[in-house]
Amino acid sequence: MEPRNQTGVSEFFLLGLTTDPEMQPLIYNIFLFMYLVIILGNLLIVLVVSSDSHLHTPMYLFLSNLSFSDIGLSTTVIPKMLLNIQTQNQSITYIGCLIQACAIMVFGGFENCLLAIMAYGRYVAICCPLRYTVIINPHLCGQLILFSLFTSIVNVHVHSLMFLKLSFCKHLKIPHFFCELAQVIKLACSNTFINEFLLYFLNFMYAGIPICGIFFSYIKIISTILKIPSAGKYKAFSTCGSHLSVVSLFYGTALGVYISSIFTKSPRKVGVAAVMYSVIPQMMNPFIYSLRNRDIKASLRKLIGRICCV
Repeated sequence: MEPRNQTGVSEFFLLGLTTDPEMQPLIYNIFLFMYLVIILGNLLIVLVVSSDSHLHTPMYLFLSNLSFSDIGLSTTVIPKMLLNIQTQNQSITYIGCLIQACAIMVFGGFENCLLAIMAYGRYVAICCPLRYTVIINPHLCGQLILFSLFTSIVNVHVHSLMFLKLSFCKHLKIPHFFCELAQVIKLACSNTFINEFLLYFLNFMYAGIPICGIFFSYIKIISTILKIPSAGKYKAFSTCGSHLSVVSLFYGTALGVYISSIFTKSPRKVGVAAVMYSVIPQMMNPFIYSLRNRDIKASLRKLIGRICCV
């Protein structure tokens, strides 16, 4: 089989979660419902935080950016999948596939950094409460958010430049419902050693550093909470509950996909497992924060009251 230059590649084919035509309508309806929940839930978080001056604090600034990241990640993945099912056309253009893969890594990396920053914010609030407003100031918050987004873009830029050097063969079927870079690289006819090395090394470093930051932040938090009198321990732990739930969901599902990719030889099963990190956390995050947070619920009631009175 003769390899072709990447400029000759016009499109890839996303095989989706199943080839069973009878399952397609069910998958379409389930993902459409989940997408609507993701958009409405996270958009409400953004609107509530931006409309209530009492929520213009670092914690809620990070939360609104987390919701923005969830909207971006799900919008990158789900609409194209729904369109392919609706039109019964599995194709995605070469440029479209590259953009989708890069966007997934940008929003995923941005969320990864935000979770670490939020853990640092919890650490300062509990371990250094008197210095919280001095340390976690608006200027620092803006710098941390911009730095997180910048590093995500730089990381993706490196991968995209290496991707553009690959040559592909004729069979360009991706056993997935979106263009995951690792799956696309496997279709290349040229040597992919550098691409795979960079993919795993940079992603390991890019995910490992925030995870270590979260881990050490909570070691300090727990050691500080244990020194607090019993009456204040529950309140201190409850302030971390929502963030811990989101962290567990995000990294737990990603770890599940990584483990499944090691122990299963079926790429389609890996695609099904990928739903757990690309859709489920984004759908659950608004519920986790709104149901456990009194300020969010109070501001949401005010926002709905103003909308109903218009």
